[in-house]
Amino acid sequence: MVIQRQLVLQGDSKSAPYASILTLAAGGHSIEKSILLKEGQALNLNLDGERISNDITISRIIAQSSKNSNELLGGSFNDFAQIDEILNIAEDILSGSAAPQTLNSVQPLSGPLNLADLAIFSIAHNNSDLKKKFSGVIEKVLGDSRLGIAHNTVGIYKVEVAQSQTQKPTKEKKKDEGKFVELPGAEKGKVVVRFPPEASGYLHIGHAKAALLNQYYQQEFDGQLIMRFDDTNPAKENAHFEQVIKEDLKLLNIIPDRWTHSSDHFELLLEMCEKLLKEGKAYVDDTDTETMRNEREARQDSKNRNNTPEVNLKLWNEMKEGTTKGLTCCVRIKIDMKSNNGAMRDPTIYRCKPEEHVRTGLKYKVYPTYDFTCPIVDSIEGVTHALRTTEYHDRDDQYYFICDALGLRRPYIWEYARLNMTNTVMSKRKLTWFVDEGHVEGWDDPRLPTVRGVMRRGLTVEGLKQFIVAQGGSRSVVMMEWDKIWAFNKKVVDPVAPRYTALDTSSPLVVVELTDKLNDEVSSVALHPKDSSIGNKEIHRGKQILLEQIDAATLKEGETVTFVNWGNIKINKITKKANVITGINATLELDNKDYKKTTKVTWIGQTKNGSTIPVVTADYDHIISKAIIGKDEDWKQFINFDSVKYTKMVGEPAIRNLRKRRNYSTSTKRILYC
Repeated sequence: MVIQRQLVLQGDSKSAPYASILTLAAGGHSIEKSILLKEGQALNLNLDGERISNDITISRIIAQSSKNSNELLGGSFNDFAQIDEILNIAEDILSGSAAPQTLNSVQPLSGPLNLADLAIFSIAHNNSDLKKKFSGVIEKVLGDSRLGIAHNTVGIYKVEVAQSQTQKPTKEKKKDEGKFVELPGAEKGKVVVRFPPEASGYLHIGHAKAALLNQYYQQEFDGQLIMRFDDTNPAKENAHFEQVIKEDLKLLNIIPDRWTHSSDHFELLLEMCEKLLKEGKAYVDDTDTETMRNEREARQDSKNRNNTPEVNLKLWNEMKEGTTKGLTCCVRIKIDMKSNNGAMRDPTIYRCKPEEHVRTGLKYKVYPTYDFTCPIVDSIEGVTHALRTTEYHDRDDQYYFICDALGLRRPYIWEYARLNMTNTVMSKRKLTWFVDEGHVEGWDDPRLPTVRGVMRRGLTVEGLKQFIVAQGGSRSVVMMEWDKIWAFNKKVVDPVAPRYTALDTSSPLVVVELTDKLNDEVSSVALHPKDSSIGNKEIHRGKQILLEQIDAATLKEGETVTFVNWGNIKINKITKKANVITGINATLELDNKDYKKTTKVTWIGQTKNGSTIPVVTADYDHIISKAIIGKDEDWKQFINFDSVKYTKMVGEPAIRNLRKRRNYSTSTKRILYC
């Protein structure tokens, strides 16, 4: 993420935030402008209204906004994951949920300084036991020349800094490449993960992140990936969306080992619910929705909580029959109405909904909730590691409680941050509104964050994977800017994208007249300046050459200019009318091979046999004008209704031979990477 604003961090001058200050220095930020230290000042970073007070969390945000973020956060997925795990432990230590000695379990990375080193240093430098264990990290941090100003700012061992520069760094142990720190208990060949979308809309890149992370662990551990449709809500299920999701996964090159549905287990889920009712672990509640909500907030028991199993089973039969009485009821599992965690206050596990289901028809009139279904089906289907976003964290205890109450094996819940993009809405409801209201062309509109939309805009599968891998399984919730994902994509596209030329005709094109005696000719040139294996194209040369006004305006009389894919040409005379260039007279200087300091321009030859091709380009802006919309703000107030601009252009004759190719964007004169 590139944060387009100045980070301002406040902290206590007598208890300085080591990790944050060191990260500022390592990332090339200005410490003087970025931190305000005052005695007694509580540590906090105000990030778009959210106050963050954990030194390690703040250091993550700083690293993500640094130019060398890949170096600080890890250049490979394994490095990123190991760094992220160390940072998670360090965050827990600073928050008080783990003891400093917990750090003994980590193995630092060898190689260049990274964010995990700074986190370890911030905790270990004043702990004698940890300082001894992590002496190599201490030396690495103290010996880094970039951190001098940081050491002075927080007064870190000035003597030791000087000494470290004369001592050889302690050789650190080589990291265990076979150990993947993110999946505790994971064994090769035994890992089973699942991706469980609801078939109620098109996949967006947030879903893509979940699917790709699951696939990564499947491949990393030679395990299995289950693709499970969560179809517990009949009103939202749609066979069309199920087919769409399958197609989107195919676009992403994701091939599951198994396809399943939650509805495959409806009979078992009914039995599980009845088991809980018979054992007095659940009850049927006919309390109205508003009262139930108020009781949950007040932590008050429902009047039905102590119903006998017989009463509950009678009401349960009313629900299964879909009677008038049954429609007023739901089943709630008994957990703890006094719990500080709202998800544990007797959550609903079954609802009465006499609606037609896309797979089971009218067979059932009761349907389980996702929170009841998920732990049961995960356990039954053999899932070993359930990947869930941090927004589900409060429901983790509920997940495990249901497993224990039914005597089921517990899968391991592994959390990661959901993907949040600036200038974007991810909600299916909001995306559906854009489509239904006709503000976009459809679900594959390049302005939408759907898988189809971003891939139509030019995102490659490999570019998306690299973007997702760079985030890895971080639990830190941050807003990612779109520039980041396109930067990853450019690394993939740039080496393979063929180059074609088109000129903007919104301003009059300029005709360059050559004084030389030459006939129209056709030449073959490489489609890519650095890779001839991509192929060739034919270009047309003659006495007249077309330039854009913007390029012509950069030229000067008497100047030698390099015309790409031809050679050097001397500009003799430039004719203007007001500020518009109406013509240029020039002479070939093809024997002059000095291209180092010349102006470079792209062009199209105007010849009898090389007619140009009409081209229209679409430039897409953000469809949401504000980067981050607050919880209390109306998102519709920030819709950019003028988010696409079409430009008429003329293209070189070779464009006639282009064929549609999925995932790659052919480039115009500006080499568009979308």
